[in-house]
Amino acid sequence: MDTQGRRNIDPADQWVLDPETGTYQLRLEPGDAPSPSVPTQGNARGTAERSAEPSDAAPPGDGPSRRGRRAARNAAAVPAGPRSRRRTKQGMSRGKKVLAWTGGVLGFVVIAASVGGYLVYEHINGNITTVDVGDAGSKSVTHEGPMNILVIGTDSRQGLGGKYGDTGSVGHADTTIVFHVSADRSNATAVSVPRDIVTAIPDCPTRQEDGSTKVVPGTPMQLTTPKFNESLGQDGRDPGCTMRLVSQMTGLRIDHFMMVNFEAVRTLSTAVGGVDVCLARPLVDPKSHLNLSSGPHKIQGEQALEFVRTRHALQNQSDLDRIKLQQNFLSAMIRQIKSSGTLTNPSKLWTLANAATRALTVDSAIGSVSKLSSLAKDLSKVDTKHITFTTLPVVDNPNEKIHATVVVDPVKAPQLLSMVRNDVSLTEVRKAPAAPDPRLVGPKAAPHDTRVNVRNGSGVIGAAQDTVNWLQNEQGVNRSANAGNAPAPLTRTTLEYAPNQADQARSLAAMMGLPATALHQGTADAEPLAYMTLTLGADFTRPGAPIGTPTTVPDGVQKTEADSTACVG
Repeated sequence: MDTQGRRNIDPADQWVLDPETGTYQLRLEPGDAPSPSVPTQGNARGTAERSAEPSDAAPPGDGPSRRGRRAARNAAAVPAGPRSRRRTKQGMSRGKKVLAWTGGVLGFVVIAASVGGYLVYEHINGNITTVDVGDAGSKSVTHEGPMNILVIGTDSRQGLGGKYGDTGSVGHADTTIVFHVSADRSNATAVSVPRDIVTAIPDCPTRQEDGSTKVVPGTPMQLTTPKFNESLGQDGRDPGCTMRLVSQMTGLRIDHFMMVNFEAVRTLSTAVGGVDVCLARPLVDPKSHLNLSSGPHKIQGEQALEFVRTRHALQNQSDLDRIKLQQNFLSAMIRQIKSSGTLTNPSKLWTLANAATRALTVDSAIGSVSKLSSLAKDLSKVDTKHITFTTLPVVDNPNEKIHATVVVDPVKAPQLLSMVRNDVSLTEVRKAPAAPDPRLVGPKAAPHDTRVNVRNGSGVIGAAQDTVNWLQNEQGVNRSANAGNAPAPLTRTTLEYAPNQADQARSLAAMMGLPATALHQGTADAEPLAYMTLTLGADFTRPGAPIGTPTTVPDGVQKTEADSTACVG
């Protein structure tokens, strides 16, 4: 009861599942008028922008909104199909797995879509904001092979009432995670990208409100600028610009993005009833107002936001330390969602789904509940224990006396990214033995019949000539030549050859330890005495050293498994 004697009722608690029909019925008090059930299915409507405000859409239990009345009219015009008798419980196991890989966001959407009915579906759909990123991402929702989702936490203060600083700030890429899911969906790796990395930012086409395209000029790398976080917000850059930069830095094709702001941490942590974290030592930060003793805590709302924002309470007071704390928080939220009964409680589901989607911006290719559901279902096979959080290796910027920025570690980063690109799990995953790649199977040409030009795109001075010397003097490949530098640096070593040179390619691959992924066969046969082209990439270390995929994480690279409950701080 409130101070005026009115009953305080959660709107979601007024809706009860009828197990016989698979629909939700409005639970009414004596004297109220009956209400028809809400269909469990309806047509989805994709959104090009945020299309529903609170005044235009009401949660279950409120009076019909303008959107609800339109939806009811539309539903009445559609012939009734067979009613679903599927019980809620039977659809939860897949949803639980979905939650593991996003920290909850997609899981909320999927579950809400399955249990909320058409009016709820339309409301949740209207919450989602989308951005057209053009060719920076995939046009299809899902596809065969690995998937890469860019999760961005923006530090925008817009719409937050000035509580966290400049309300005019458009926001930058404050927290960025590349979520890579293996082709067989057996494992996933979440790579945090430090915001203070100094790196060149490429040109970026951005879609304007009038439908035109504006190219935001790139920013070349200087001694201490620009920083990675400027790939969003600065000079009108949108999330597609961050996608392009991450692709450039990692060699991964980014399929989609999901972006949230400060409010997401507050609302989601509250919606799940708090997130359990454990601290190895007290964390006190007067700037973020965090004050937690050592030991276990359940944090939510404002305190959860203070937790993920703090830097000054950490030992090095750095963004790198904060990344570890944020990874711990996300892992804990995953576990909380799966263990708190949220997935089987309609009231909690409504609260969670509504909170999640109101804080969510995605690319237009996945900009509706139905599309997000399809994406989530495709990736739902990943087990929580095979999700690993790690951070892109960096070193202090050598161009600064007082270190405020970092640069990508030229040794460890290529090794880690090679593992990610080649679907090498950072956890132990049992897999069936892979069949030999057909590109490496078949007869091999003799060394003296192998012809190859060697180009250097590795960044290692003299690598092409060193390789030619090794091939001629130690392998007997006399028909090899130094073709100079490649047009641009290359992340991975490649061997380009024609179909009638396949035996030569297999021979060279065996000598140099090239993986099958390095072999790129053309479509037309070459002239009889033509040379293949070997371009050395950043994965090249020295002649004779196998150019393959590492199987272990480089020394010193931090990793956290999503099911870990270790204390942090």
